[in-house]
Amino acid sequence: MNRHQKTLLQIALICLGSSVAAQTLPLPPRANNAPDGSDFIKKIWALDFAQREQAVMETVFAGNIPTFQRKFCLVTVTNVFEGKTNVGTFFVAPDYLAVGSSDDYFLAPVSPNTAQRIADQLGCILPTRKMVDAIYAAAEVKLTPSPIPPTAAMTTVPVFAQINETIRTQRLALTNSHLLGALMAGDKKDVVISARMATVTNKVAIYGWHQTNGLAIQPLYLGHTTAWVDYSHGIRLVAQTMLVNGEKKTVADVLADPKLCGLISDEGVVTHATYATNPPTPLPVVSEKINLPWPQKFSASTNFSEMIREIQLPDEARILINAPARETSAASKPVLLVFFALPNGNTIEQTIGKKIGTNDDWHFDIQHIGAQTRWLRHVMTEKTIVVAYLEAGTKSWPTWRKAHNDRRIAEILDGVRGIFSASKTEVVLASHSGGGSLIFGYLNVAEKIPDDVKRIAFLDSNYGYDSKLHADKIRNWLLASGENHLCVLAYQDYLGLLNGKTFVSENGGTWGRSHAMLGDFGAQFKFLSRTNSELETFSALDGRIEFLLKENPDRKIFHTVQVERNGFIHALVSGTAYESKGYEYFGERAYTSWIQ
Repeated sequence: MNRHQKTLLQIALICLGSSVAAQTLPLPPRANNAPDGSDFIKKIWALDFAQREQAVMETVFAGNIPTFQRKFCLVTVTNVFEGKTNVGTFFVAPDYLAVGSSDDYFLAPVSPNTAQRIADQLGCILPTRKMVDAIYAAAEVKLTPSPIPPTAAMTTVPVFAQINETIRTQRLALTNSHLLGALMAGDKKDVVISARMATVTNKVAIYGWHQTNGLAIQPLYLGHTTAWVDYSHGIRLVAQTMLVNGEKKTVADVLADPKLCGLISDEGVVTHATYATNPPTPLPVVSEKINLPWPQKFSASTNFSEMIREIQLPDEARILINAPARETSAASKPVLLVFFALPNGNTIEQTIGKKIGTNDDWHFDIQHIGAQTRWLRHVMTEKTIVVAYLEAGTKSWPTWRKAHNDRRIAEILDGVRGIFSASKTEVVLASHSGGGSLIFGYLNVAEKIPDDVKRIAFLDSNYGYDSKLHADKIRNWLLASGENHLCVLAYQDYLGLLNGKTFVSENGGTWGRSHAMLGDFGAQFKFLSRTNSELETFSALDGRIEFLLKENPDRKIFHTVQVERNGFIHALVSGTAYESKGYEYFGERAYTSWIQ
């Protein structure tokens, strides 16, 4: 910018004076009792999409935003049209939309519809792609982006909170040299306006997330519906009034002017510069035309076109329901609803599994319940296989049960059952590791095992088996129907060494508990046994009861290996015509091509 251009800018800023529309947000002062960012996250944790959007909007309009967010920063741009150099200055919030205090704030992702309502109320607009580039170039603080692997959870509050903490930690490390309120970029993608919005409806335009080399991770993209809101989305408010060659103009007028639009648009004239302000409909991708037997509250996953629905409960329980692609589902098929209680210390995403890179957490490659489920769907086409992943907020069902009544487990399972009440449903109770505690907690409060439960599968997870509490219930359930199956996978864990030491007793581990179960059931059922390659098999009732116990002369730890090596597949098909067809338990992975 030359001296003449700088003088024009200075004169224009003096003329603007303290114009609220240009330099500050017209909001009431923040109330002393307003929730800070952490408290607000707790408030919206269990809300559905529409409730969450409304809560963000209401708290913003009440003035619950950080003090440093109220005063805008200026960004100066230039362009040349027909030989004339134009100088423009627009005013932007120093960071993305946040709620809470300056000491504890939450960068709140919202839909473009809600963002538009907020912007309209506050005399603002959303930026264009070119404005986002200019903001990054002018930013005093440039953070390094922190993307995470794409999962179904990326649109949920827990992930919003996790990434928010990552960004705030990065920012606080720089406060000595750059005070809060300095223009910042690099921490989010932008929800933007674009000329392409004139040709599509109900789509969100996203762009940005610049790396430290100045290149944007996210090119301009309009592939998501307006109801798609993930952790990476940021709302940057831009004042409607800007300066052009020393004169006040609206951003909309500049975008519509062929001579001036190049200041803030790299797409030419932009006339469709707003989103609809009606609330978006949350992603109900499952269509009534498909006539599926459950409500329209599932959304499409990027993995094998699977349908997913997440439920976050206020008592530290998280549920992710994974159904097959809609084209493979039909109301005429019975639903095989598999409740899978997670192992201690693992998230749902780690349990589902994925292909991992060099720097990825190894937990994503030790279970692969997602890929094994896809293998089963490919084989068992006569049923709609749905898996409900059950995660305790403590990452431990035994710990969770100490804080909550076992009857709550029954309520949770019944609630998920209700989603599929219009369909014939067969239930599987499956678990790995400490997830078995959930199953035993469920059995503790049930007078009898419900008739719709057709299979119980313990994948090295029967630590909590108690002869007095559980033997009769399981025995009576097995006798009640020829369709009921029990599958137990375990290994000689009391011989395993961790850092040179044993970690379970001979009776307390799954090896000991499995032999206790065999002893309890042996009087009622005639078991056949065989040993092959250090694998002891005990079966009864024509295979409806099956124990596979891995011997362990080398004192290894097979806790997750049993699952990884087709353990989930076998646990779902033992005693049926599918057993050992196309896979081998404890053999090589049969499901590799199905890993996401």
